[in-house]
Amino acid sequence: MHDAIPQLQDYLSTTAKRLPDKTGLVCGGRRVTYGEIESAANALACGLQEHGVRRGDRVIIFADNTVETVLSFWATLKASAVAVLVNPLTKADKLAYLIGDCRPAALITDAHLHRVWRDLVVSPHLKTIFVSGRLSAGTGAIPKLAPLDRVLNDQAGQPAPTRTAIDIDLAAIVYTSGSTGDPKGVMLTHRNMLTAATSISTYLEIQEDDVILNVLPLAFDYGLYQMIMAFRQGARLVLERSFAFPAAVLKLASAEHITGFPGVPTIFAILAEMKGLAEYDLSSIRFVTNTAAALPWKHITFLRDVFPGARVYSMYGLTECKRCTYLPPKDLDRKPGSVGIAIPNTEVWVVDEQGSRVAPGVVGQFVVRGATVMKGYWEKPEATAKKLKPGSLPGEQVLWTGDYCKMDEEGYVYFVGRMDDIIKTRGEKVAPKEVENILVNLPGVREVAVIGVPDDILGQAVKAFVVLEPGKQISAKEIQTYCQSKLENFMVPKLVEFVPDLPKTDTGKVKKTGLS
Repeated sequence: MHDAIPQLQDYLSTTAKRLPDKTGLVCGGRRVTYGEIESAANALACGLQEHGVRRGDRVIIFADNTVETVLSFWATLKASAVAVLVNPLTKADKLAYLIGDCRPAALITDAHLHRVWRDLVVSPHLKTIFVSGRLSAGTGAIPKLAPLDRVLNDQAGQPAPTRTAIDIDLAAIVYTSGSTGDPKGVMLTHRNMLTAATSISTYLEIQEDDVILNVLPLAFDYGLYQMIMAFRQGARLVLERSFAFPAAVLKLASAEHITGFPGVPTIFAILAEMKGLAEYDLSSIRFVTNTAAALPWKHITFLRDVFPGARVYSMYGLTECKRCTYLPPKDLDRKPGSVGIAIPNTEVWVVDEQGSRVAPGVVGQFVVRGATVMKGYWEKPEATAKKLKPGSLPGEQVLWTGDYCKMDEEGYVYFVGRMDDIIKTRGEKVAPKEVENILVNLPGVREVAVIGVPDDILGQAVKAFVVLEPGKQISAKEIQTYCQSKLENFMVPKLVEFVPDLPKTDTGKVKKTGLS
């Protein structure tokens, strides 16, 4: 088989050959060179194959953001297997579901998580459990166990296994959050992920001398791609487990002269409340990114103040295609509220319920066409058929995202809301995001979530859950009056509840299923 056609793991191999002595990863007090990462990933890949992992087999990586997790991802690809990264906060019941769903041949995990996984080793599909770290005394014998350190030592110096996969084979399965049902496994090929990494790296202008901070879980595709893009360019990745201790993270960011800071609104809200932020030298930061919906103007203003030399990117995407759009930083003032234009090598448009393209300014379902679009949902053909539909060219399939958006005359996209989230009140449709974007800009409001609740007269009533900034006092009436000055009457929250915080998913997104 000819190796000229690239696969995702070539990002590591090529960079390691070019920059073997460069520090590619800083994590947990360790500094690891690209050459060391490549060598260890080759060893683990050989270990996976020796323990029965074959082409196309799934390997679940259930671990924290650690050096071993990074090695495990690349090793899985080198073994021609499929990486399934699972958030370390996942509970036993959900992990059991994932194991039953994708039937992995191997589980790579941390010793300190044994209470979550130890009763699941009876799965007939699991050939081996590779464990990083020492199990606590009294754990008892665990079948199928292979200490990760021993595997790395036994296979040290081995070259990468002979590649058998091709670029349309699966590289990863990324499970969606499952907020409206069982999690669905988004199938991503090498070609999907190579295309996404190339496209995003291009518009972010990532360079070899960049130092990218990642406090997001590697199990979250936004976090995973920080590593992939850094390794693609030969940049340095500074990997942290979370943003739970922001002062320590910012101290490290300053010491490492971070140039790239990917975040989510929750992280930016924490930063906005920090006292003494000016004590940290963050002048080296060249770009700051946010994904999901458009950044509220309050956050944009804050980020510009804190990172005056940085380009601020507001972006939008979903797991099924990684990234759809980005707003060029030069357009932040000109297109407030927009999530931007299609990423390079991707086409996007908006359709009505019949699939016809709509005029500028008309709200409809957002459609994405490009090589980043998933192969489908793992073993869920009916769910796949709802998302992947025939395109305008013969034989192709495009992604119907399930999101409401609109586009202006210049092709800039405005995210309106998830179709499942739309509130139907007084015969009108209300996009919660539109109300949230207004409320979050009210001085004194830190976070807000808007949902629809049953109402005998209205069908659904608009309800706002509001988190205030420390020491601020705002009444429900003031919230409603502010909304009345900015929104149509039917969009004004009928109900306002003040809460100390909002329930979040493992990736920091607001979990509306926890609100009522």
